[in-house]
Amino acid sequence: MIQVDGLTKLYGEFVAVNELSLMVRPGEVMGLVGPNGAGKTSTLRCLAGIIPPTRGTIQICGHDLARAPIEAKQKLAFFTDEPRLFDYLTVWQHLVFTARVYGVQGFAPVAEQLLQELELADKRNALPSELSRGMKQKLVIACGLVHAPQVIFFDEPLTGLDPLGIRRMKDSILKRAREGSAVIISSHLLHLVEEICSHILILKNGRKIADGTMEEITRRFSGTGGTSDLEEIFFRATIEEQAGAAPSSPPVL
Repeated sequence: MIQVDGLTKLYGEFVAVNELSLMVRPGEVMGLVGPNGAGKTSTLRCLAGIIPPTRGTIQICGHDLARAPIEAKQKLAFFTDEPRLFDYLTVWQHLVFTARVYGVQGFAPVAEQLLQELELADKRNALPSELSRGMKQKLVIACGLVHAPQVIFFDEPLTGLDPLGIRRMKDSILKRAREGSAVIISSHLLHLVEEICSHILILKNGRKIADGTMEEITRRFSGTGGTSDLEEIFFRATIEEQAGAAPSSPPVL
């Protein structure tokens, strides 16, 4: 489970994330959406323990990320939109190395299954330089899943994938949710979010302006016809927030 209370991230005097609270339970997939500069990546980087929040608390599967960072990080995986790999390790060696870092015993069957699931089995001896952009992304995801994380963060997970790869990635994300993982996906591809997410959180200027289940968000922002797709909801929510927003106060440091 992911529980966040009062998350605030400042860069100097700039408020990237402002008093954000959220909860994602096992089996839920939350779509984190918002305009450019809304604070989505800063939020995910804080939740993954890559950068520290200025204020607020983050719990991953009951472990406080600030007080028990190793225990919390052992439960999570964070996938960025830019795959970063070791130039001189093969696909299989990447999986071996990652499994050893996480202390995964008897990882070989799991690694083999991931290679099959992500269509990398015939590339097991290839170096990153021999892989396409999409295959590199798949390898990063395979490495991140080898320790069976209970919390998974995706930042633009479909970058570089072909149509078949996109379908397989959707299936893979939903499979992990059905198995009990708590998942957050940040993406500008609203059709992806709408297809696979059970919950939506909309950020703008670092603040939460709407959150809830897909049904709740649709009901709140639906048009006069009573139905809307997520793209229409997104525009209504951000425009409504802008029209009704009060002048912002200087950040408290």
